[in-house]
Amino acid sequence: MRISFLAIGAGLVLASLPTASDAQRADNDIFPRSIALQQEGQAAQEAGDLNLAIDFYESALAADPRNRSAIIALAQVARAQGLPGKAIGLYRDALVLEPNDIVALTGQGEALAEKGALEMAREKLAEAQRVCGDKCPQVAALEKAINSNAEKKVVAAEAIVPKAVVTTSQN
Repeated sequence: MRISFLAIGAGLVLASLPTASDAQRADNDIFPRSIALQQEGQAAQEAGDLNLAIDFYESALAADPRNRSAIIALAQVARAQGLPGKAIGLYRDALVLEPNDIVALTGQGEALAEKGALEMAREKLAEAQRVCGDKCPQVAALEKAINSNAEKKVVAAEAIVPKAVVTTSQN
């Protein structure tokens, strides 16, 4: 009887390991558990609980690391939290899975613009235009982000120009 419990336990462990067929699954063939967790994250995000949303999105990625939508959702949360650097890395992870993902391309471009990396943001804009064209709403949003951050950078640069210090000597 003890041997059968060991065999069952070993079988469960082996069943949970990735197989050759897992590696051959299509990119859009995400495990249902991962999708369910991602949907829970989306609900939490819409309710304004970003920390809970992060927990669900990370759980979705633990269930299936190829869930590009969960990666993008994490990047969007990072941007909402004012963490464009973190968002840039997450969008990069999504682009590794699908280099032509327009949401990831433009999201990364917007995060780059927020960070002040305008040349890199323009490169993402060119890639997005190649993928989607100029009529795509994501491309328009990225163009707007680049332009608004370019204006902010100019204003910020003018605001920090050093002022001449006038000293009077008292002899």
